[in-house]
Amino acid sequence: MSLRDKKKPIKVKSLVSIITPLYNSEAFIEDTINSVLHQTYTNWELILIDDCSTDNTIAIAEKLVSKYTNIKLLKNQINSGAAVSRNKGIHEANGHFIAFLDADDVWKPNKLDVQVNFMQTNNCDVSFSSYEQINEAGQPLNKLVKALPSLSYNKYLKTNYIGNLTGMYNTSSLGKITSPNLRKRQDWLLWLAAIKTSGKPALGIQESLAFYRVRANSISSNKLEMLKYNYLVYKKGLGFSTLKSLYRMILFIWEQFFVKSKLIVSIDKK
Repeated sequence: MSLRDKKKPIKVKSLVSIITPLYNSEAFIEDTINSVLHQTYTNWELILIDDCSTDNTIAIAEKLVSKYTNIKLLKNQINSGAAVSRNKGIHEANGHFIAFLDADDVWKPNKLDVQVNFMQTNNCDVSFSSYEQINEAGQPLNKLVKALPSLSYNKYLKTNYIGNLTGMYNTSSLGKITSPNLRKRQDWLLWLAAIKTSGKPALGIQESLAFYRVRANSISSNKLEMLKYNYLVYKKGLGFSTLKSLYRMILFIWEQFFVKSKLIVSIDKK
């Protein structure tokens, strides 16, 4: 046996497909893409899907695509919403893992390294992590949204505990899980489907791996809009009866405002 034969084989890192829908994202898209380019985990592909932007988004994206072979840009022919855009990206994905990053959010440099290692070590199909909040200017709000250590399907039905910018699932064990075509809250339905398909709880990484940009016009900042679209998750997305959907909304209100709210904690920046 030669010395070469005695060497341990080099472990090939699994490919991660990152799905990023774009719509009039010129103010933030460079920060978002740069956070991917600076990942310590290097075996990734970034799939950008533009939903008929009317600003400078496409020009910015095309410039980056011309520089990096692992960034791909897809374009919708008509404005179709985030669910259609994400699904188009998922269908094009080649990765062992699929992750999502919206065009105004930012990852920490070790995000993929930590998460892929966590999933492989724990034989995990679905994972997510804690994350921090920033304002529209990118300044820290000194708020941490803590991840639950484990998240069952029944627990997750009560409210959306997974920050979409932190979620990742294993396509080798689950196949490609796509988003139902709802205009809002489709990410919640996608992760519900992933957990249900897995048959195992999603596992939460306690370390903060990303920054979520809180924007004035986001659904999470408008409580009445949140209630409306969450009802549609139960009624249209999951096909529950009106009575069951209303019952689920009662559980949601309790879980969202009296349980989940305790996971948002202040960060001491001394």
